Amino acid sequence: MPGIYARQGRRISVLVATSALAVTGLLATAPTAQAAPPTPVSAATARTYLGQLTVRAEGSSSGYSRDLFPHWSTQSGACNTREVVLKRDGKNVVQDSSCAATSGSWYSEYDGATWSAAADVDIDHIVPLAEAWRSGANSWTTSRRGSFANDLTRPQLIAVTDNVNQSKGDQDPAEWMPSRTAYRCTYARMWVQVKQYYAMSVDSAEKSALQSVLNGC
Repeated sequence: MPGIYARQGRRISVLVATSALAVTGLLATAPTAQAAPPTPVSAATARTYLGQLTVRAEGSSSGYSRDLFPHWSTQSGACNTREVVLKRDGKNVVQDSSCAATSGSWYSEYDGATWSAAADVDIDHIVPLAEAWRSGANSWTTSRRGSFANDLTRPQLIAVTDNVNQSKGDQDPAEWMPSRTAYRCTYARMWVQVKQYYAMSVDSAEKSALQSVLNGC
């Protein structure tokens, strides 16, 4: 009997050691976290914010121009907002003396694609400029519109596949959501947080789409 216990003890020791090695190996090979925009508010907070937003029919695009939203302003030195986001959202990004990204890789949360050329990546405004205009920004000062278009504090800017950004255009969540369904909850939380911070309105279809996503988070 003592021999049996001894063998069992050795077997358990081997299993523990093997498990420890497996965990160590896992930790050693685990990929580093992908850089990303500021973490949005929780789904519960987003639902609360959504309930506080003014619901009204979407306004007119009359008078809208991207030039009314000064964007890609200088952040520091030679770096503008676009280059700051490319550096933040990318991996192993190398920039030249003018702050332009010369190499690196970018994972697009919208569609799951990875790119190695900055030219293949757009910086998306989560709440598009034209959508903002129709949701109240038409009455803002140019300074406030510029702050909105270059906002690095809220989750309003993200590096994504260029043609995906272009297909989104100025559509709201009732009309467009990321094809990568795993990101839709995060996207809805981002959208609501930005709209709440800037006191923008939502239309009824937009609100329903956001509620549907947030209720499933």
